[in-house]
Amino acid sequence: MMKKIKLNKDEMDILKAFEAGTLKPVKDGQLKDTIIQAAKRKIAKTKSINIRISENDLNKIKEKAVETGIPYQTLIGSVLHQYAEDKIKVSI
Repeated sequence: MMKKIKLNKDEMDILKAFEAGTLKPVKDGQLKDTIIQAAKRKIAKTKSINIRISENDLNKIKEKAVETGIPYQTLIGSVLHQYAEDKIKVSI
């Protein structure tokens, strides 16, 4: 069974361009190397942490992860990343 992955708008745009065959290769070698290095830095650095969370909240997060087809720890990391990048706001 394939996992269902929810893509954000930018990822959907890339997928659509790929499927339409409109993506163009980067010809500038230096630019291509810069982009590759930036992507590697972005995905390579991870750090393990321990947090305390209510059992009820964790169960709800696990349910949402099942609905989206991704592991719950990945979902938590994604939400934290979006918050860190100011893509979502928290109101308390």
